[in-house]
Amino acid sequence: MVLSSASALSKAADLLAADLEAGQARPWRASARPKQLPPGGEWNIWLVMAGRGWGKNYVGSNWLAEQAAAHAGSEWAILCPTFRDVRKTAIEGTTGILAALSDAEVASYHRNELRVTLTNGARIYGYSADQPERLRGANLSGAWADELGSFRYEQTWYEGLVPALRIGAHPRIIVTTTPRPTHLMRDLLGRDDGTVHVTRGSTWENTANLSGTALTELRRRYEGTRLGRQELEGELLAAIEGALWNREDIDTARVRPDGIPDLTRIVVAVDPAITSKASSDETGIVVAGEDGTGHAYVLADYSMRGTPDACMRKAVSAYREHNADRVVAEANNGGDYLEQVLRTVDNTVPYRKVMATRGKAIRAEPVSALYEQHRIHHRGILPELEDELCTWTPADPISPNRLDALVWAITDLNLSSGNWASAYGTRCPECGEVHGTYYLACPNATQTTPTPRPPRQATQKPAPNPSATPTPPNSSAAPNGTPTTVH
Repeated sequence: MVLSSASALSKAADLLAADLEAGQARPWRASARPKQLPPGGEWNIWLVMAGRGWGKNYVGSNWLAEQAAAHAGSEWAILCPTFRDVRKTAIEGTTGILAALSDAEVASYHRNELRVTLTNGARIYGYSADQPERLRGANLSGAWADELGSFRYEQTWYEGLVPALRIGAHPRIIVTTTPRPTHLMRDLLGRDDGTVHVTRGSTWENTANLSGTALTELRRRYEGTRLGRQELEGELLAAIEGALWNREDIDTARVRPDGIPDLTRIVVAVDPAITSKASSDETGIVVAGEDGTGHAYVLADYSMRGTPDACMRKAVSAYREHNADRVVAEANNGGDYLEQVLRTVDNTVPYRKVMATRGKAIRAEPVSALYEQHRIHHRGILPELEDELCTWTPADPISPNRLDALVWAITDLNLSSGNWASAYGTRCPECGEVHGTYYLACPNATQTTPTPRPPRQATQKPAPNPSATPTPPNSSAAPNGTPTTVH
């Protein structure tokens, strides 16, 4: 029998504790470590903040499966940063919801709708945190929020999930996340009224269930670094002494998607990795635009590990998605090949290569100063990029690819007056000089007065024609009409 009324759901909620005490606890409780078991008390939010591989998904999925199985006819939610995370990890993963439920408990799974229906009539819905409005109208008895520190928009929590928890005597949420000091995380950790119970853990507590290969890779990437304290030890990092960025400046200037004004220019900046092996550094791919008033908006971070072809395809995809004006890429450390790869992917995309003539810290300082002035705004939360900005110091040996891509993007937008390019140490690859003003072409390579960049066109770019090779906008052209690099 499926219960549907609020009073019936409330009664079902009240019976859960009695069912567990009567010996109907699920098998996962016998295999879980003590810290992985639900705490007692009157908490509303169980915040599991632990390092990678600790078993956060295992705890979240089994807790939610237990709740749904005990509440006939109830509705529950899974929230992850993206739809792919919901489907591949939280529902279908080896420690996902389908693994936590027995075959006899699952009536149906609608993959396209991310909906699991139990034989007792309970339903579990999957939601992407990137779409807060999808939670409107939901009537939930509880939820599992995975990787809360990576949610792009805080309104997913405040305006979407929390108002939807309105069924049952005591709706509850389990949060499983790698710690990130976002405003939302700091809000939850700062509550001292007993509504939030915090469980902390490190990667090393679960070594018995992790492969030697995984442990070796995690140690290689993170052990001994500041970011490792977050990713492995589950520590919430405070401000790092010597870091050029801080969370407060980023939070103060952060904007919602509907807070982005009309942008006069948008660029996609690429900082390439030297190699493309699985153990290589990431290729930084960051999209940013300016509004014509001295403010810039960081729109997206598509950084990834992959072959040069895969990375440039991602950059071209970002160029099209954001109706950008050009792709900018660093040509140091053998990056000259990127233009050839880009032309293979799409020879109509305007491209400019940049050369670094000064160290990372010197190039980054003008950008961090703009953050201090609250002139750089992030659209929502960009967790990996913000982690790198706020944990890297000039003394670190690690190459910060996302940070570098951001610096190249803001450099190319040229927000400040004066010798901006000189401040960054960007050298023209055509003539070898540092130009104090941004031009469409090298001013030393022409006999005419250099043409300043035009304002951004508001019209949408037409779809590329594979059979044609038009000269891209904002670019110079050789006499035969073949697109050439823009400086």
